[in-house]
Amino acid sequence: MTKRMNLGAILIAAALAVVPLSVRADSPKVVLELFTSQGCSSCPSADAFLGELAETRDDVVALSFHVDYWNYIGWEDRFATAETTARQRDYARALGVAYVYTPQLVIDGARHAVGSNKQAVTDAIAVSKAVKARRVAVALTSSASDRLTVEIGHSDGYYGDATVWLVSVDRQHTTTVDAGENRGRTLVNYNVVRDYRPIGRWTGGAMTFELGPDELSSAAEGMGDGCAVLVQENRGKGRIMGGDLVWLDES
Repeated sequence: MTKRMNLGAILIAAALAVVPLSVRADSPKVVLELFTSQGCSSCPSADAFLGELAETRDDVVALSFHVDYWNYIGWEDRFATAETTARQRDYARALGVAYVYTPQLVIDGARHAVGSNKQAVTDAIAVSKAVKARRVAVALTSSASDRLTVEIGHSDGYYGDATVWLVSVDRQHTTTVDAGENRGRTLVNYNVVRDYRPIGRWTGGAMTFELGPDELSSAAEGMGDGCAVLVQENRGKGRIMGGDLVWLDES
């Protein structure tokens, strides 16, 4: 997660290409971050639920972040990273949670629930959707030439400095586990985050920019199946104001 792109070129393009957002400004999506591990026996049901939400709800951006702190108990999760664990710890501090755990679902960076508790998660999504202040619509459009157009809307009354994240996502992975708590099980993980990195800042005004194949290529394994863009307060550690996800293989 050390790869960097030419932020100057992106920000210049954004300043010169301000256009109306192509989605309804009153419909920002709710961003769901499931912190999970293939080494945790409590996680498969939450993984399946995240896949269900990703498939059935078009008002959410569902992402699976794999943590590395369960690797020591017998199975090394090939998608786990120290950076993901650090992100979860940042949320724990921000949300006043005394410890990190899996499966934890963080909703819009502002609230959390046990990822397998369907009612608690559904209720938390509804609470986030009801929040109107400091929200922004984000729209992604991909092309057959592996280019991504990013549109971020205008938010009245917001004068902060939010981080814009680019997230590389794989649609689905199936893994046969032969050690640890899930030994003998075949696990299916959905919307697996392979890489994420900041690509600029958003200060409240509408902006549009384009990313090419070089910018979209992940430091993990090249270009993922899809990309998400998130707009997040507090130097990328606070509330998520909006986001979107697009599958590059559907362009």
